Amino acid sequence: MSRLPAQQRRSQLLDHAGVLFAKVGYARTTTAELAKAAGVTEPIIYRHFDSKRDLFIALIDRSSERTISTWEKHLSGAKDPAERLLRLLGDNPMVTKHGRDDYRVLLQAITEVDDEGIAGAIKRHMDNLHGFISKEIKLAQEEHKVTQRFSADVIAWLLIHIGMGYGVVAAMGYGDHGADAQGVHPQDVVARILVGKAAEKA
Repeated sequence: MSRLPAQQRRSQLLDHAGVLFAKVGYARTTTAELAKAAGVTEPIIYRHFDSKRDLFIALIDRSSERTISTWEKHLSGAKDPAERLLRLLGDNPMVTKHGRDDYRVLLQAITEVDDEGIAGAIKRHMDNLHGFISKEIKLAQEEHKVTQRFSADVIAWLLIHIGMGYGVVAAMGYGDHGADAQGVHPQDVVARILVGKAAEKA
């Protein structure tokens, strides 16, 4: 077992926990299994996290940070707010290879929401994503790329609701829900409603 700097070890433990929680489930994963997967002893886990619950909360917090970091990279270089929104619509972390495990872990939190600490982490997660999307919509509204009839806040929540619904269906393994017989994808419909003809040019 090699000795790693504290931050690197913490990140490594989160990585292994995320894979195990996504595969086996939060409730069924033991700290002994986490330690074995990470190649450490259980006391090493408790040196970085007070409990499995605290590790779970840290994973939820990290998932929003990673999602926003990925979005920021993908949006860089877009020529205007409409293109930024279109790129955002095409980057649902729940169905991407790099984000899938993070959000399978988040979905498990549904069974743990009576825990105040976990409920607080979920709220932080959703508020962070909502804040980011809302800011993008406001920028597009200021340049008259998106209707101002509805607030950026409510449009952002609408996009989160749609994105999470699509992500849950995908996580259930139901594969034939992405397009109709003409090849029109739900994402195309949302894009057309949101930014109008700019969606057709993209």
